[in-house]
Amino acid sequence: MTKVRIGTVQMSCVADKGANLDKAVGQIRVAADKGAQIICLQEIFNTLYFCDVEDYDNFLLAESIPGPSTDTLSAVAAELGVVVIASLFEKRTQGIYHNTTAVIDADGSYLGKYRKMHIPDDPGYYEKFYFTPGDLGYKVFKTKYATIGVLICWDQWYPEAARITALMGAEILFYPTAIGWANMQEDATNTEQYNAWQTIQRSHAVANGIPVVSVNRVGAEADMKFWGGSFIANPFGSLLYKASHDTEETAVTEVDLGQSDYYRTHWPFLRDRRVDSYQPITKRFIDE
Repeated sequence: MTKVRIGTVQMSCVADKGANLDKAVGQIRVAADKGAQIICLQEIFNTLYFCDVEDYDNFLLAESIPGPSTDTLSAVAAELGVVVIASLFEKRTQGIYHNTTAVIDADGSYLGKYRKMHIPDDPGYYEKFYFTPGDLGYKVFKTKYATIGVLICWDQWYPEAARITALMGAEILFYPTAIGWANMQEDATNTEQYNAWQTIQRSHAVANGIPVVSVNRVGAEADMKFWGGSFIANPFGSLLYKASHDTEETAVTEVDLGQSDYYRTHWPFLRDRRVDSYQPITKRFIDE
């Protein structure tokens, strides 16, 4: 199988976790009805983006993985024969929490989790207050339809994360995301930020010769307008699909995994890597 149909669920959220889960399940069904085989939800899909403030009460939103949400999604995945990529707020144990994505195979089996490695701390994105950095390393998951790599939001700005995941055998990179514009920003700044966000991820597709799927949330929350704009790029960075900035969208897009061999052969970036020269990348900064 070289052609895989990818479902992307770009949606808004409310304060009720159950309502968000129900909405996501409904959209998984919509995507499956359209022929999707692998369906990706946005970052922390079943809550509001609570990291806009530092509030201890928000830790009550976390849950175990596997746990109640993955149990629900596993049943739906098995019923529909689809792979589900679900980003959740994980409570690992008392006092240790992660930003985590679970991967559920098409038979409903839980394949494992990826914990977000890069944790931001910016105005409106106080994630270091909530999330312990991931300690599982980079991960790939062998699903029924493809071997996939999953990274999360802030990870998407780091070419090292994409490269390592691709070198581990990922045939597609998925980025569940929650990113938006501050309400006071001017349009020129908004456009520049979105373009940078899309460009860096498309560059991961080019550099690694694999499709990239980025799924963002949409809607207004607190002082933020989440910019949507979910997209899928082919192995040379060309856009196969792009969502709007302000509406919920569930779409299905076909990607051809066979293209990776073509692009990696004609643009042999992996062949020409100078792995013997890359030791300095492990340093924070290189003083003279």
